[in-house]
Amino acid sequence: MPVGTAATVKGLSQSALEDLGVQILLCNTYHLFLRPGHELIRQMGGLHEFMSWPRAILTDSGGYQVFSLAKLRKITDDGVRFRSHLDGSEQLLTPEKAVQIQVALGSDIAMVLDECIETPAPRNQAQKALERTTKWAQRARAFFLEQEKQNDLAQMQFGIVQGATFADLRRESARQLLELDFPGYAVGGLAVGEPHELTCEMAGEVITLLPSDRPRYLMGVGKPEQLADYVSLGIDMMDCVLPTRAARHGCLYTGYGRVLIRNARYAKDPRPIDEQCSCGVCTRYSRGYLRHLFSADELLAAILGTHHNVHFYLDMMRQIREAIAFGNLAKFSSDSHERLAAGPS
Repeated sequence: MPVGTAATVKGLSQSALEDLGVQILLCNTYHLFLRPGHELIRQMGGLHEFMSWPRAILTDSGGYQVFSLAKLRKITDDGVRFRSHLDGSEQLLTPEKAVQIQVALGSDIAMVLDECIETPAPRNQAQKALERTTKWAQRARAFFLEQEKQNDLAQMQFGIVQGATFADLRRESARQLLELDFPGYAVGGLAVGEPHELTCEMAGEVITLLPSDRPRYLMGVGKPEQLADYVSLGIDMMDCVLPTRAARHGCLYTGYGRVLIRNARYAKDPRPIDEQCSCGVCTRYSRGYLRHLFSADELLAAILGTHHNVHFYLDMMRQIREAIAFGNLAKFSSDSHERLAAGPS
């Protein structure tokens, strides 16, 4: 899922996203709650109508954004009290409030509020966060089911497994959430600084417990060469700001590693970003031209770079699906690591 934080994927119009084949976007509850406000979006017909996006939308709970604003927030069993990064106003985000906001937004998939903690974390802190995450999930689930009954919601709610880097806590979190019978489950609190191998280990501990007939979502991942590893574990859904954020900083992905397009070596390079890529950027523009755009800080630089990177990620997922169909996902994963580690010419 490309990340459309404030109801927009930076650098790409909705029609461009449709042309790229994007089926689902992630939008950010925290940011949309603060600006322009969930009630305004409700009055404008909901998030799909507001941003003119006819395909699926997943909204996160805002938990990770609050986690990242450590100096501006205080967590209690009731919820999270924080100060807006926009105007300093004090806000309270509870499990029920997160549901209320997402119901107003009208997303297709809504995440429960969870407590995300730093990694590495001491066991007692991870245990406490797990217990709070479960209690919040129970409250969020009960409130959501009430709203569903009253409003006939066309929305699915996902639970989020926590437990930091402790395998037994991860398993316990999953077991507790299974009792709430969510239609989908996410694995949160990973890819926040721990090694990739540890991310896979923790995700693997959880996936074996989660029902295979429901979506399993690993939040906030990952680098191109890591995607097949996660799918091999049984992950169905992923999101990451990396393709769009990296593009804006001149980091472009290819089947043979990253091209740091601002590098002087590309000034006279007539080749496309990736000679094997079929995206509209690679079929039309040279590395030399793209380097010029980035050097001149032209808006088109970020637009073209983002278009290519999103296409690259979506094509990587297409290749993964193809590898599954032909029964050679393990080989594809191994080859991807080897190719992408080699670096472009």
